[in-house]
Amino acid sequence: MKMITDTNFVKIFLFSIAIFSTFTSFSQENETKDKKISFSGSIDAYYKTNLSASDKILQSPGTSFANETGFALGMANAIVAYTTEKTGAVADLVFGPKGDEASGGYQINQLYAYWNVTDDIKLTAGRFNTFLGYEVISPTANFNYSTSYLFSYGPFSHLGLKADFSLTEELSLMLAFMNVTDVNNNMTGAYSFGAQLGYSGQYLNFYYDNKASLGFEIDYTGGITVTEDFYLGINAAYQDNDGIGFYGAALYPQLATTENLTMGLRGEYFVENGAYGAIGTDVEDASVFALTLTASYNIENLTIKPEIRLDSASDDAFLDRDATSSKNLSSFLIAAIYAF
Repeated sequence: MKMITDTNFVKIFLFSIAIFSTFTSFSQENETKDKKISFSGSIDAYYKTNLSASDKILQSPGTSFANETGFALGMANAIVAYTTEKTGAVADLVFGPKGDEASGGYQINQLYAYWNVTDDIKLTAGRFNTFLGYEVISPTANFNYSTSYLFSYGPFSHLGLKADFSLTEELSLMLAFMNVTDVNNNMTGAYSFGAQLGYSGQYLNFYYDNKASLGFEIDYTGGITVTEDFYLGINAAYQDNDGIGFYGAALYPQLATTENLTMGLRGEYFVENGAYGAIGTDVEDASVFALTLTASYNIENLTIKPEIRLDSASDDAFLDRDATSSKNLSSFLIAAIYAF
């Protein structure tokens, strides 16, 4: 029997690896045509101080998130998505103060499965972020780090079933049947309906739950690309639940000054309709005008956002440095957001 020399053994070993690698690559290539798994997410943290008030007294604008002073955490966001030719699933997990507030302590921002019935019809079931409003929960998708009153008073997420229809290349329609807004366990038997009509990047949104929670809300979200470097975002909404609700509008002009630096301003006017009480008092029709100037500087996957915010309310909703009632609150923060 002829012995295999070291040289021959190496040749056979390398040849076997080549054959195996080719077969594995071919199998993976065929598999990825039908299946694909992806991982993404973000982390964010910030430093904040009040300019017109003492940081020893915890106070902030009546909006969600970024409400701590000193160094503080936002959230860690981990997203796993699995897709095949016709179906897919997304698990979007959140941890940290912002994640707790956004998810109601579930640590689940989104969790849904979908089916592309045709090229123009998509069904989605599970928990998904709201279709209303200009801003979202994830800091990677918002230009300003702090959030608006319109975002904070409206829905965060929904649990139910929705159907997306692509009517033409520019015209879309979404219809949804859900629990009432931000309810994970339906203990009341109440449900809500949602709809969205979109045309060329402009969206008209509707929500209705027969006074079970939010009541009724109509919302417009869109924007205009004025030039290659200048964009103007727009959001307006009206909500009512048996005479109590809110309405307002916000503009988001954004100017790209360099390849890595963009400047943006959010100007918002917001009114509590009826004795809502969330701005800081129980005065009927309390209102607030808020200006937020944000710079966004990108370094690879890291975004640094210094921000100055001025909130001016119609009544004494805040405290100044002497702990005296005040209509105004100014603050500064700088946030670091890393997306992966």
